[in-house]
Amino acid sequence: MKFPILASLTLLPTLLWATPLQASNPADIHQLLETRACAGCDLQNADLSGQHLIGADLRGANLQGADLTGINLEGADLTGANLEGADLTDAYLTNASLNDANLNGINLTRAKIYHADVSGAEMQELNLTDAEIFGTGISVGGE
Repeated sequence: MKFPILASLTLLPTLLWATPLQASNPADIHQLLETRACAGCDLQNADLSGQHLIGADLRGANLQGADLTGINLEGADLTGANLEGADLTDAYLTNASLNDANLNGINLTRAKIYHADVSGAEMQELNLTDAEIFGTGISVGGE
C-alpha cells in the first residue's frame, strides 16, 4: 500500500514543474479573441500565436512574455502596452500603434513592421534578425 503513495509523491513535483505557468486571465483572452478589444487586459504569458487580431484594441495591455509568433496585429493599438520579452517572430505589425509601449527584449525575428508608430516606446535588446522594417523608428545598429 505504501508503494503507490510513495510513487505518487515522487511524481507530483515533476508534474507540477511540467505544468506551464499561465499568468494570463482566461476571461481576458476570450474577450480579446471574441471582440478584438481588450484594453488593459492581463495577457501575460498568453499563447496568441497565429491569431489574426487586425485592428485590435490592446491599449495598456500586459503582454509580457506572451507567445505572439505569426500574429497579425495590422492596425492594432498597443499604446502603452507591456510586451517585454514577448515573442513576435513572423508577426505583422503594419500601421500598428506601439507608442509608449515597453518593447524591451522582444523577439522580432522575420517580423514585418511597416509604418508602425513607436514614438516614446522603450526598445532595448530587440532581436531584429531578418525583420523587414519600413517607415518605422526602429533601426539596426548605429546612432
